[in-house]
Amino acid sequence: MPPQLTLPALHASHAGTWLREPEGPTRGCSKGEAIMAAADTPVLIVNAPLVATRLGYPDLSGLDLLELFAFVHPARFCVPTPRGLAHALDLEVPETDDDVPGLLQRAAGVLLARCGADDWAEREGAWSSLQSLVRLRWPWAQVLAAHVARPERAEKWLFSRLPEWEEAPDRPAPGQVLIEEAEIEGQLAHLTGSGAERREGQHRYARDVGKVFAPRAGRGAPHVLLAQAGTGIGKTLGYLAPASLWAAAAGGTVWVSTYTKNLQRQLRGESRRAWPERRADGTQPVVVRKGRENYLCLLNLEDALQGGFAGRAAILAHLVARWAAYSRDGDMIGGDLPGWLGTLFRKRGIAALTDQRGECVYAGCPHYRKCFIERAARASARADLVIANHALVMINAARAGFGSGRDQGQRPTRIVFDEGHHVFDAADSTFAAALTGQETIELRRWIVGPERKNRGRRRGLAARLADVASYDEAGGEAIEAALEAARALPADGWLQRLQEGEPLGALERLLAAVRGCVYARDESGGQEAGYGIETEAAGLPGNVIEAAQDARAALAAIRHPLARLGARLEAIVEDAPDWLDGQGRARIEGARHSLAWRIDLVLAWEALLDRLGGPADPEFVDWLAVDRSPNDAGAREFDVGIHRRWLDPMKPFARVVLEPAHGVMLTSATLRDGEDWESAIERSGARHIEIEPMRSHAESPFDYAARAEVLIVTDVRRGDMPGLAGAYARLIEAAGGGVLGLFTAVRRLRAVHGRIADRLARAGLPLYAQHVDPIDTGTLVDIFRDDPATSLLGTDALRDGVDVPGRSLRCVVMEQVPWPRPDILHRARRAAHGGSAYDDRIIRARLAQAFGRLIRSRDDSGHFVVLSPAFPSRLLSAFPAGTPVIRLTLAEALQRVAAGVSGAGADSQAEDRQPS
Repeated sequence: MPPQLTLPALHASHAGTWLREPEGPTRGCSKGEAIMAAADTPVLIVNAPLVATRLGYPDLSGLDLLELFAFVHPARFCVPTPRGLAHALDLEVPETDDDVPGLLQRAAGVLLARCGADDWAEREGAWSSLQSLVRLRWPWAQVLAAHVARPERAEKWLFSRLPEWEEAPDRPAPGQVLIEEAEIEGQLAHLTGSGAERREGQHRYARDVGKVFAPRAGRGAPHVLLAQAGTGIGKTLGYLAPASLWAAAAGGTVWVSTYTKNLQRQLRGESRRAWPERRADGTQPVVVRKGRENYLCLLNLEDALQGGFAGRAAILAHLVARWAAYSRDGDMIGGDLPGWLGTLFRKRGIAALTDQRGECVYAGCPHYRKCFIERAARASARADLVIANHALVMINAARAGFGSGRDQGQRPTRIVFDEGHHVFDAADSTFAAALTGQETIELRRWIVGPERKNRGRRRGLAARLADVASYDEAGGEAIEAALEAARALPADGWLQRLQEGEPLGALERLLAAVRGCVYARDESGGQEAGYGIETEAAGLPGNVIEAAQDARAALAAIRHPLARLGARLEAIVEDAPDWLDGQGRARIEGARHSLAWRIDLVLAWEALLDRLGGPADPEFVDWLAVDRSPNDAGAREFDVGIHRRWLDPMKPFARVVLEPAHGVMLTSATLRDGEDWESAIERSGARHIEIEPMRSHAESPFDYAARAEVLIVTDVRRGDMPGLAGAYARLIEAAGGGVLGLFTAVRRLRAVHGRIADRLARAGLPLYAQHVDPIDTGTLVDIFRDDPATSLLGTDALRDGVDVPGRSLRCVVMEQVPWPRPDILHRARRAAHGGSAYDDRIIRARLAQAFGRLIRSRDDSGHFVVLSPAFPSRLLSAFPAGTPVIRLTLAEALQRVAAGVSGAGADSQAEDRQPS
């Protein structure tokens, strides 16, 4: 028997509440009794915010075993549930809710015992960290004090323990090589392993991918391949085989871009078949590269540890410091930092520990040589494979390599866009312009720095470039002019002043006029529903036009001194003074990069304002918006502004990404619309550079006719909330859990969860939900994957990118047909691309992506259920050919779900689908 901690333990689920005294049996209790017990003495719990939500008592505190786990085993994975904790600690999994409190006592005993074990792998730094946590009155500190021994020698401070990255020469341009098909065949056989079944579709796919790596015939004429690969083809190894051969032969870097963090994790694992963890010289052949906002900022962490954070946030900072010492790469979002750690603290401090605002001082930072971000940038420049996301690849290409010598990343020239159906959406966001209150206040903070009593390490231009101002008179004058001009930008409290009709400065007056115009024109019903509202940037009233011109002049007054400052910094670098050492040069290069970014941003805003009141530009869609989120009081405004999107964002994508590249592939299981390639070609951007892309198609090897059924339920009326909730509950009960429920509206999701969670819990069927449970989306999927009895409700984020093979996902339920949101941007694109046919393509793609969650391996089977009495037959081509599609009542659907898929689903009830 493992040791057991003699403290009371508390467990709460939707089925009830259970309490176990230190020595007594476990007993059920009321919520009030549980709250009183927790107030009287520290109790053991798992995931305090979730327990607090279940008890309806947000001030609940106790000894959270997840916090203890994060201290004892930083950078180690654990699903944040009693079941997940049992798996992580090799304890017996509790069978019922009343077994959980005893498990918590045993788990606490095991964790404390590991602190005293000779083989505790994470001992280094624990005692020093614990002393700080004692001073912060962390609930676990006094318990741990008896188990963490003081080391014989003083422990190094975190910032002394982290290794420094080393400078390296630029990698030479890759060689021009041809990869033979026989080589690709051999490499694929090597990667899949000697005992693997040969999949002809995978081999054909790999041979097609190899063509992307051939030398291009002309400038601006890259090889472009559109490759549709059905689920189960094995496309990851299919493109890694030729990519690894080309990287070795040419000495170049292949970028693989994904849309979801889940696929990035999968790619990191699969890449180990082709590359070692380290080369002989210690460098990394494979690097995961993300945006700066994903990585721990060591300067922010130091500030937090030295008093920048207070209360519970300070405890979080020390737990993050424990993790940083053992992290593989400092990735806080989707890396080896537990996704649930930040959610255990009411004021989420994870974002405050990253570089969210572009405030990095680069070489001016005392931790620059140990920076996780800089390490990843330099490692990627020497890597054979860089795993990134779509937005980062596009930004990197747009800036022609990060940073004018500051960052060693190179422009991607051989790119594989996995999850290629999302490239359009990523380009749409990347090449957008938005002049909003939130964006402009960030610019003010970057220029001016902290104002009034604001805490933190943020420094304005004057503080970051004080030495330049003292050395170079023209540079100092430019800084002062920029500071003065930035006073016209919104300041803290801007949104309240807009609501009270008292804006300050030219930009706030513009935002006030925009807000008034949006509310005056709204006909959507969004005001009453509590959602955001918008209006076209056409026929605008005179006060908006006048305010826009004043705001444009104010922005130009900011841009001009910033441009002068950039020129002065360039001159200083070219004619360096005696005091400018290597570190100072790097810091100024970083400042030049940041200035260029802001100048481009302000130019985009000026262009946006220039066109207000003038003729519409047919290439763009402009609108005004008030962004709001629904709450109990109706709605909460959080931003106001003017937005611009390309009508076709693949036009800038083609110019920035495709044209300079040598080889680009877009691949996905849902790239084309049925058998039609035309929409895939349009959404690749190839036509904008007059390239006819190559095409490749590999059918899924899965037997959908025998392993899946599509059930269209015809008797759940739209708008019938009790009926919708009842249908979800009965389907989950019939399946015995393992249901992924997809919603198109958060309000309906919350309403259904509130009606059925208790009922299902009493049947032993746990239910979790996005936008309800205080848990991040990635962790919710981990919980869902870990327990076959659990079901999960979510929105768009769960429609694709979720990989849950096996019995943990055996039924997908959609509340209705996923119609596009009829906003201004969609209306413009719909009019330009075929009206209702454009809508149908979007809906079929969404249905195909959602269906793709169901069958992830040969042994998977299950049902795809749509609760829609009027499901159009023209949308049925979204599902794989041969999949039985049956229209039936809810009662009949329940029988089929309960019986499972037998392989004889294509019976007389299955309707004939229209040809795609």
